[in-house]
Amino acid sequence: MKNNESDLPTELAKPALEHSLELGTCKLEQFTKLSEAEVLQLHGMGPKALEQIRRALSEKGLAFANGS
Repeated sequence: MKNNESDLPTELAKPALEHSLELGTCKLEQFTKLSEAEVLQLHGMGPKALEQIRRALSEKGLAFANGS
């Protein structure tokens, strides 16, 4: 999937964004199937990226699988 088809936060660090795209998690809705703990285990995902994704999910009325 091309980067311009992603709705992930544009401020995500390059490693986190690239790895998400490689895994096929390039849409925020796909993160609703993962818990925060699972996201933190992904390459390039740290607390800052997690917060950016959490904020973006919240703006769309979505949340991680564990409800956060």
